[in-house]
Amino acid sequence: MSEGKMAYRCQQCGYLSTKWLGRCPECQTWHGLVEEVQSRSSRRPSGGRIEVVRPPTLAEIPCSQESRWITGMGEWDRVLGGGMVPGSMVLLAGDPGIGKSTLLLQALARWGEERKVLYVSGEESPQQIRLRADRLRLDGTRIQVMAETSLEPLLETLERHPVEILALDSIQTVSSRNLEVAPGSISQVRECAGRLMRLAKESGVSVLVVGHVTKEGAIAGPRALEHLVDTVLYLEGDRTHAFRILRAVKNRYGSTNEIGVFEMKETGLDEVPNPSQLLLAERPMGVSGSVVVCSVEGTRPLLVELQALVSGSGWVQPRRTSMGVDANRLSLLLAVMEKKLGFNFSQQDVFVNVAGGVKLVEPAVDLAMMAALMSSTLDQPVPPGLVIWGEVGLAGEVRGVTHGALRVAEALKLGFEEHLIPRSNAERLPVELGTACTGVRSLREVLDSIFASRAT
Repeated sequence: MSEGKMAYRCQQCGYLSTKWLGRCPECQTWHGLVEEVQSRSSRRPSGGRIEVVRPPTLAEIPCSQESRWITGMGEWDRVLGGGMVPGSMVLLAGDPGIGKSTLLLQALARWGEERKVLYVSGEESPQQIRLRADRLRLDGTRIQVMAETSLEPLLETLERHPVEILALDSIQTVSSRNLEVAPGSISQVRECAGRLMRLAKESGVSVLVVGHVTKEGAIAGPRALEHLVDTVLYLEGDRTHAFRILRAVKNRYGSTNEIGVFEMKETGLDEVPNPSQLLLAERPMGVSGSVVVCSVEGTRPLLVELQALVSGSGWVQPRRTSMGVDANRLSLLLAVMEKKLGFNFSQQDVFVNVAGGVKLVEPAVDLAMMAALMSSTLDQPVPPGLVIWGEVGLAGEVRGVTHGALRVAEALKLGFEEHLIPRSNAERLPVELGTACTGVRSLREVLDSIFASRAT
């Protein structure tokens, strides 16, 4: 195919067509073909032979410990796995207005004390970036700023004025002159991200790019963007709350699903070294429906308050509302409680909320959610010094989860002396930790253990 000719490729199976089709002939996917410009592929020379080199074995490759560039922001460095690795590419995504640009500018100001950094913005002018830096009280003398939406002038600037760390905000606003399609399209995002990755690997420049998200919360653009980069970070949180969670969902240089907790203030995002204590500071005592649960995010145990409210419904179809937990999981647990414990929620509105705007995704919060529902239904509070965690199955059994000793140790450190946990976890705990734990195997044991006086 000649250089500059338009073609259409299926994003599911890779089928290539010279004209646009509504349905892919190979995988039968509707609206899966997107346009891209095909360049002339390099042909094998007619004369001469191609030199073939034997690939080395893993044992022959020299092993070296990668150096890391730290910022001094403990939560940021923690999520990256100990700092930024030279030559790596990091993708930072999140909802609009959640604080991505603020966090990125704060990290660059820390790196700028020892490294040469460049902040490229395709959404803001240099004057707007200066105003944000002044509001955050950052030293901008070592941060180079550039407003550019074309990739080629940016690469030429880096060739003439090399830097060690490049930040691009955002990848959807940059376009390459080689493609005659609009910025933000799938072809443009893939092309620009691929050339930035080659820049990082060939020159050793660390690249951070900000990515937009769709209304469903996924990163906009091709899925290949997440596969291409070394690290994918999500900045999560409710804009009505002060807390922000930086979550690593992919990291080639560290653990995945690691989190860092920040608090949004007038001077930017401040790290929270002990988020459990801050999240439980305003927990009410002696109130039904309030339960403390210990969730493990990556390698960090996090104690949060989980609240439930069960009240009579005046609607034909009662409401099921959840914030911070999966709504489908809530419906499943309500069905288990009705089947195994005899509760009736057919005429009850059910509301579940995780205080502080935190999102809990692991199944270890099942037991705490059901205990909160029991507490609200029976109108009997849970003991204030009790921590509950464990997974619940469809048969009403309580299953063990990972990191049992880590959860108990974190709760004891914050003054919680009682623990209601799965029996399998309690049997594997060290002796010094198991004395304060009560192991249960079924929901009936949970009901009898906490609400014995109201179980009848």
